[in-house]
Amino acid sequence: MARIARTLLNRLGGMLVVLAIVVTVVFVIVRVTPGDPAAVMLGSDATPQDIADLRTKMGLDAPLIVQYVQFVLGLLRGDLGQSIFLNQPVTQALASRAEPTFFLTLFSILIAVSIALPVGVLSAVRRGTLFDQIVVTLTMVAASVPSFWLGLLLIQVLAVGQGWFPASGYGGPDTTFLVRLHHLVLPAIALGVVNSALITRFTRAAMLDVLGDDYVRTARAKGAGEGRVILKHALKNAMIPIITVIGLSIAMLVAGAVVTETVFGLPGIGNLVVSAVLRRDYPVIQGALLVVAAIYVLINFAVDMLYVLVDPRVRL
Repeated sequence: MARIARTLLNRLGGMLVVLAIVVTVVFVIVRVTPGDPAAVMLGSDATPQDIADLRTKMGLDAPLIVQYVQFVLGLLRGDLGQSIFLNQPVTQALASRAEPTFFLTLFSILIAVSIALPVGVLSAVRRGTLFDQIVVTLTMVAASVPSFWLGLLLIQVLAVGQGWFPASGYGGPDTTFLVRLHHLVLPAIALGVVNSALITRFTRAAMLDVLGDDYVRTARAKGAGEGRVILKHALKNAMIPIITVIGLSIAMLVAGAVVTETVFGLPGIGNLVVSAVLRRDYPVIQGALLVVAAIYVLINFAVDMLYVLVDPRVRL
């Protein structure tokens, strides 16, 4: 137990160090961007007084170290700043757009895992067969297909051609949850299929590594059923790399939602970031970068903790 607690504290310490580095990098990136952020946001028609007022409002006229301290203190209070164009706190703006991104990521990873785990396991068990060769080929193709291209294809075939799903949007304010989920089917398929390729290949490789181990041969020699051998002995011991790639896929889905949400017109965080970049709304860009980076760090921390639960050898 003491060893597990020590491991947990080490991981938490590492997570805090990474977050501190990310905060510093994001702060520096926004400040070293060419041009005056206040002048860029206000446009060419702004007067010098307007620019000076905005710089004061954003705290850009203070010394750099003072800006950094104020920035960090604001983060500790949960304050990511104020959006210039939306005229609302960045935290509120991100929270109002979180639902589509959250459910899109959730459904996408469920689709990816539902495809990748059984296909990867079967491909490893039937190594060298026609099925295995087809799986390897399809995963290479799927990994090479951009999610936005697949999304456009799905829109053309299933939305415009067949009319089974909406082509874009997320429904109005009074739309029921089920209708909103209906809007997420095509973008979730587009992201899920593309990301399933990587998980499938890792699952196949991890299973091939363990299928030839002594304990698998021993289980078969003792008369254990093939299903029990594959699921309890082989798959369970192959879960470490599989969990790792699933965790990375979740993080990539959060970041990759930017393009997919734009293609499908979903009012999520990705769409908000695109609008903020086009309008030079630096507080929103800065806040979104920090949130995505924090999600990456938290997912990596959760994956590390899952290692301990899945494989008792990690606790040792």
